[in-house]
Amino acid sequence: MRKRGFLLLLALILSVTPTLSVAADTKSEAQKQKQEAQKNLDAVNSNIENIEENKEAVQEEIVEIDAQLVDLLLTVDLITDDIKSKQGEIDVAQAEYEEARSKEEQQYESMKRRIKFMYERGEKKYIEMFLQSESIADIVNKADYVEQLYEYDRQMLLSYQQTKEEEAELKARLEEEKDELTEMQEEYVSESKHLQELIDEKKRTLEDFESQLSAAKQKAGEYQEQIKHQTAVLKQIEAEEAARRKAEEEARKKAEAEAKKKAEEDSKKKKNKNEDSDDKEKSSESDGGSDEAPKKEESSSGGGNASPGDSAKGREIADFACKYVGNPYVAGGTSLTEGCDCSGFTSAVYSHFGYSIPRNSYSQSTYGREVSYSEAQPGDIIYYGGHVGIYIGGGQIVHASTPSTGIKISNALYRSIITVRRIV
Repeated sequence: MRKRGFLLLLALILSVTPTLSVAADTKSEAQKQKQEAQKNLDAVNSNIENIEENKEAVQEEIVEIDAQLVDLLLTVDLITDDIKSKQGEIDVAQAEYEEARSKEEQQYESMKRRIKFMYERGEKKYIEMFLQSESIADIVNKADYVEQLYEYDRQMLLSYQQTKEEEAELKARLEEEKDELTEMQEEYVSESKHLQELIDEKKRTLEDFESQLSAAKQKAGEYQEQIKHQTAVLKQIEAEEAARRKAEEEARKKAEAEAKKKAEEDSKKKKNKNEDSDDKEKSSESDGGSDEAPKKEESSSGGGNASPGDSAKGREIADFACKYVGNPYVAGGTSLTEGCDCSGFTSAVYSHFGYSIPRNSYSQSTYGREVSYSEAQPGDIIYYGGHVGIYIGGGQIVHASTPSTGIKISNALYRSIITVRRIV
């Protein structure tokens, strides 16, 4: 009867598996076909797992690249605002420079006219000054006035010249900072385009994975139909094994309970026996000896020395980073001497002191703990959005700036600060 039921089940399986060309007449042949179907299914499932793992990996890459792209786009917007602000400062400096230059020219022309007038009429004027003066003191006062006029002209001219030079220097510095920001902006825009192209490429790869998954799952469905009958068998086996395990567990617990109970009874008997023995020993003592209480060992705990603050280490890191000022900027580089980019510079500096920090600036912006700029200490990393530098104190940073300027020291507020991270 069982054999007949088995053959009916086998006939049903074979009716939905056209790939099996020969019907299994015997149990061994059916088992062989089942094993072959299972082997094929395992291979397809393994292929599906590989495809899904690759798909998940690509999806994770897309998420990560997309985050980098968002950060870069935000950085581009911030740099654009910084460039506008910097241009406003340049315009103000230019206006002040033009005003100082105009005043210098006016003062110079006025001084020339007075000098020319005095030289042309100097002799006559001095004679008139003597003739019209009421006393020697009056003559001296008038002569002092002429000297004071000369000195006033000279001081005013020097003052305007100095103001003009200071404004020219400020304008030059602002122009340099603007050029750096513009260069960074162009680099970030280019990198943003590259990331977008990379995302598009990854999405096309995902579409290809979807096609592969669809074909593999269809094939797996065909093989699953071939081995459906194993489900019932496996469930039966699992039920029997579960019943067996449950029975074994109950037997084990029962044995443990009996053993525990026996151990408690034996312990109680031994305790009663020891108490009887102690009573006999106490009654047999004639000198009334005293028992010594066991000495309790006292444990002392010593507190470790508190480690010194990390400010000294931060200062050491900042001083070390400044040693490489003047070395080249190389995109993707991590060498402090041969060339590095901004995040390559910070990671290389910290690596020298045994700290392993993320390689790219976006990841560094979330590493360590955040502090406000007012709390910034030497050695802290300042993140500007797509760019990082090491704070060295005094409102300055050292950073791998651009290919044209290399590693340099800059004003920490030359760009909008996103976050300050403390590593040590």
